[in-house]
Amino acid sequence: MKIDILLGLQWGDEGKGKVVDVLTPHYDVIARFQGGSNAGHSLEFNGVKHVLHLIPSGIFHKDKINIIGNGLTPTDNLFISKKAHLILPTHLLLDKFLEEKKGTSKIGSTLKGIGPAYTDKSGRNGLRVGDLSSPDFDNKYADLIASHKDLLLKYGFDFSDTLPELETNWLNSLNTIKKFKFIDSEYLINEYLDNNKTVLAEGAQGTLLDVDFGAYPFVTSSNTIAAGAFTGLGIAPSRVGNVIGIVKAYCTRVGSGPFPTELSDSSGEKLRKNGFEFGSTTGRPRRCGWLDLVALKYAIMLNGITEIVLTKADVLSDFESINICTGYKIDGKIVQKVPFDNEAVIEPVYITMKGWMKDISKLKSYDEFPPELKKYIKFIEEETNVKISIVSVGSDRLATIRI
Repeated sequence: MKIDILLGLQWGDEGKGKVVDVLTPHYDVIARFQGGSNAGHSLEFNGVKHVLHLIPSGIFHKDKINIIGNGLTPTDNLFISKKAHLILPTHLLLDKFLEEKKGTSKIGSTLKGIGPAYTDKSGRNGLRVGDLSSPDFDNKYADLIASHKDLLLKYGFDFSDTLPELETNWLNSLNTIKKFKFIDSEYLINEYLDNNKTVLAEGAQGTLLDVDFGAYPFVTSSNTIAAGAFTGLGIAPSRVGNVIGIVKAYCTRVGSGPFPTELSDSSGEKLRKNGFEFGSTTGRPRRCGWLDLVALKYAIMLNGITEIVLTKADVLSDFESINICTGYKIDGKIVQKVPFDNEAVIEPVYITMKGWMKDISKLKSYDEFPPELKKYIKFIEEETNVKISIVSVGSDRLATIRI
């Protein structure tokens, strides 16, 4: 049996949580493979909106196994990898200090402590879930906290008022974490596959925020691309089946960094209002813009995408015309590659398509789609050479149409 991977192809917030929830009935196991609680996956059903930050989005299907892998809480069907790293209270303080220190060059961190936790992981200093069972845990914890305090004090960061409460809450939370089953996830997932269980690997954030292949340093701290599933879950590349890419019908971004198709006009505000584009984790207004095919093709190449899920098509329903970026003009030349230089002045090259000007949120089949929407879908497929298999026309899990 092969494992399927599902991930975002833009800057995150593509609607991965909803899609995972919709696909979960077709899988036995849902495994989150990277990132931390800085991600916010929104799901809506029965008129109620749910926001998950770290728990896999299959959790509302009680007969399915959900696993948090090494990428960084109901107890019957959620398992946690022993190799998942713990975010300590001082990681939050370090995150806040480091972001403030950047001044006008702030990245836009969610201040959840993810970056500093990954720093400790790479520096071989981190504490992992499996360490909670160690008789030496208290000493390991005290040593790491002390080193963080030393660093904060060195730079004059006053934590005397905030750390005691953070630390008390964190230590109390360990009682909750210990109720879950700690597993050797790499063994268990491979055993599931050997026993013909179907597994879906769920990614967080988006491809263009990948720590290696995104617009560094305006990125997250983990590998958000398909390759992150190999290290996050302990699976081999040969075990991968489909790689499903989630794409908004337009683009959004939270935080700083390049965004070639960003709209600072009434169209951008209309996208934000229609799509309710505010961060699930932070509540911050998202930057909005037209669909960027240069960036999308880049993401498809990096991930080996086999099919696309197009989300939030309904948000474009009252635009008379819709732009799609098909190239970048840099220094007078039109290019088809994402530049290394974040400071490059990019002029997006657009084609304009006619909007469908019709409410599509109640449609039940592809045959009911307006001709203009079908043309929009076909154009994306032809440009990317990847089939769009599902189109989302609303926030509820039922507003999901297979093609």
